[in-house]
Amino acid sequence: MTAEDIQAIAREMQHIRSQIQTVSSQISEYGVTIDALESQDPDRPVYRSFGNILLEVDDLDSLSGGIRESKEALESHLNRLSERESELRKEYERIAEAFEKG
Repeated sequence: MTAEDIQAIAREMQHIRSQIQTVSSQISEYGVTIDALESQDPDRPVYRSFGNILLEVDDLDSLSGGIRESKEALESHLNRLSERESELRKEYERIAEAFEKG
């Protein structure tokens, strides 16, 4: 193993960590949105952004369900990213140790 191998794994770990942060942030945003929809006064309209326009939502249950599905998909993706990060960390430690031994 070479220093380049270690650097390549370190770069991939940084990339994965960045993706984890992004996905975690998106999951949090979906959670806040779900909470807001649940506390929304049923007599008040809810709007959804489509491109540059806002459209009133007629079916809040469908909207909430879609948001929950998206959140669950992101959580599944986050789990896969975390597993990959763990694998990379172990590989990094193994290669670094082998590199240090010469």
